[in-house]
Amino acid sequence: MLRKLHAVLLLLPLAAWCAAPSFHLADTAGAEHTPAEWAHAKAVLLFFVAPDCPVANSYTPEMNRIRDAYAPRGVLVYAVQSDPTATPSDAARYAREFRYSFPMLLDSRHVLVALAGATVTPQAAVLSPDGVVLYLGRIDNRVEDFDKRRLAATENDVRDALDSVLAGKPVPHPKTKSIGCAIPRVNP
Repeated sequence: MLRKLHAVLLLLPLAAWCAAPSFHLADTAGAEHTPAEWAHAKAVLLFFVAPDCPVANSYTPEMNRIRDAYAPRGVLVYAVQSDPTATPSDAARYAREFRYSFPMLLDSRHVLVALAGATVTPQAAVLSPDGVVLYLGRIDNRVEDFDKRRLAATENDVRDALDSVLAGKPVPHPKTKSIGCAIPRVNP
């Protein structure tokens, strides 16, 4: 009996061992989002942001450009408002003022923060449709440190990660250092 069970377990795909993420999050427009919408995507891109983070705010135009380039290729793009103290109306105003061209999810309980392992804003996570983190880190290398910035990026980490995933290849650098504002922790 044990041999049969062992043989069956060996035949199960690796994904069967991993629990798919489970969440119901509203966006700033009031629409509800669940992992079910990820099922037909080629990848999911999460940008962790906060209204009072100047580093994250400076990246909004690039986040919109990335969305414009990759959404037509099957990548779902979301901003994740990760400040647990921000009200839904504050987050909606922030999304409008900074002209996010994609949904901003309200993650006050840090469901997606925990799933991705995000620690700062801005930080990007590229996930498989079943929620496996394939990349976590900076958007690009424009901000090397708080006192060291470039006029233009020379490394485009999120774009490189997405290009690899879309080509069916492993991400060459699955984790990079992000510089930004700390995500406040949620009290259990």
